[in-house]
Amino acid sequence: MNDDQPTARPPHSDDRDAPASGRAPTVADVLALPVLAAGQPQVVTGVTHLDRPVRWVHITELTDPASFLKGGELVLTTGMPLPDDPAGVRRYVDELADVRAAALVIELVRRYHRPPDALVHACRARGLPLVTLAKDVNFLEVTQVVHALILGHQADAMRRTQRIHEAFTALTLRGAGAEDVVRAAAEMSGRTVVLENLVHQALICEPSGTTAEEALADWERRSRSTPPGDHTQVGGPQGWLTTPVSYQGERWGRLAMLPGGRGGSGGSAGTAATDGTQRTSGTEGTNGTAGTKGTAGPEGTSGTAGTAEPHGAAGPTASHHPPGPAFEPEHITVLERTAMALTVARLIHPTPWERTAHRSALRDLAEQHHHSPEDARARCAALGLPTEDSRFLAILVDLGGGDEAGARETRLHQDLRTAGIPSLVGELAPGRLGVLLALRPSQPWRPVAERVGRTALGLDPAAIVSVGSEVADLVDAARSFREAARVTEATPPGQPLPAGRAFHELPDIGLRRLLYALRQDTRIQDYTERSLGRLIEHDIRHGTDLLTTLGHYLDAAGNKTTAARRGGLSRETMYQRLRTVERLLGADLESGERRTELHVALMALHVLRAR
Repeated sequence: MNDDQPTARPPHSDDRDAPASGRAPTVADVLALPVLAAGQPQVVTGVTHLDRPVRWVHITELTDPASFLKGGELVLTTGMPLPDDPAGVRRYVDELADVRAAALVIELVRRYHRPPDALVHACRARGLPLVTLAKDVNFLEVTQVVHALILGHQADAMRRTQRIHEAFTALTLRGAGAEDVVRAAAEMSGRTVVLENLVHQALICEPSGTTAEEALADWERRSRSTPPGDHTQVGGPQGWLTTPVSYQGERWGRLAMLPGGRGGSGGSAGTAATDGTQRTSGTEGTNGTAGTKGTAGPEGTSGTAGTAEPHGAAGPTASHHPPGPAFEPEHITVLERTAMALTVARLIHPTPWERTAHRSALRDLAEQHHHSPEDARARCAALGLPTEDSRFLAILVDLGGGDEAGARETRLHQDLRTAGIPSLVGELAPGRLGVLLALRPSQPWRPVAERVGRTALGLDPAAIVSVGSEVADLVDAARSFREAARVTEATPPGQPLPAGRAFHELPDIGLRRLLYALRQDTRIQDYTERSLGRLIEHDIRHGTDLLTTLGHYLDAAGNKTTAARRGGLSRETMYQRLRTVERLLGADLESGERRTELHVALMALHVLRAR
């Protein structure tokens, strides 16, 4: 059988579903409609392009229909206007292909009873689906049915987009945190969503249809292979959908939506496989592809057209599933609205405060939310805290974990009350207890802070106890809380306590701890990436370890012999590696200032990579 012979009819299907609501109808969807299925459609060429979306239907008997098209149209013709000469036929097809028509459907009833060879060859050469109809079809009815389907899809898409906007507006209005926003994005899209910082660290991961371990495996390398962009785009070898997260022109992170989703359903827009191609189902027909069964119309007629083999050979119906888009417009809308909501969340820093009297009072003092100094003093006095002739000290206790924060809060409060030390104790945030001590003017604060520290460490050995400075006025307690928070921010988990002390304070903060405190600052991240990014990428690509060599050299204060010994290298190898480092970074390692800059960047990188 040659190219011009009709292909085998596909088997019938009992699936009566309309095209998936998450996308526009495709050529395969339209051919599955009863109004066209009645004409016994046969796909002669372009079987791999049946997933093309149909944006309109155009009936034409003109020799130059392309001049009236805008792309995506299903062109219906009786064949009457086709030129007789092969060159004219090629020109006709070329014009349709150039405007990206979805497919050409020709009725084999009036002028032709088999598709002309010139038409078949021209359509195959341009990848234009050519579909023949063996029986007469009412083209006007086709346009009515398909246009209703398209308009219905557009209305559905508008409703879905509106629901997305409403959902994120509600999140913003209630001050949702970053975790809540990213979680909502994953739920709405049915895709894994990750928020990362400027040095390609995944800050928040909300998996969908996978585990966090799978989603984040080898994250830095995969993220670096996906180039950043100024706008929402699909890129990288794994086809991530990404969008920058920024405020006032300053980028501070990036959102990535990964292909693939929960249970193979991909939310409102379908699910994509991990290779970036949309999953299809040959038995359901909801993906818009020419499957092995096709899609049946309401009367149970065969909905999907037959397909031709690449060389026109007779055989079973083709079961090729052309890949669909990994992401639909709704996915883009979700990701962009997520970025906007995260920008707002970053600005307002919502904190889930508890609703107890002590906690509320501590919050208002620490955040200076009280209406007036007098109001603050009255509220605290009513809770039993002396507000006159007292000095105040703020202490923060960051717990190591577990679900016993409430019990530890109670134990700490009881210990201070037993010791006769007036105080307010409350959970300021999950895992963080706040303590405000009221001390007599002549009472030294260190012994009391030491007692709080020992009690807290007794309750949780992994706790971080941070102390602010002593203040004379209750309304200045905010400054003491800020200082204690600064100490906490600069104290990595597992940081050893100073000798003879059970708490940390401001004088303990050195350069490394300062960089740890500033690890969320985009300027630190940007400085680290600009200083060492090329060296890191070279190590990743070539499997080298020049970063470690640079660290040995800087730790040795520029002494190559000592650096070589620490790295287990010969001096010549050390010299060679350092020359490569200089070339990659464009740096003179003999410069003390340049070494200092790189040492700070390397120390910041170690801090940023700390888990």
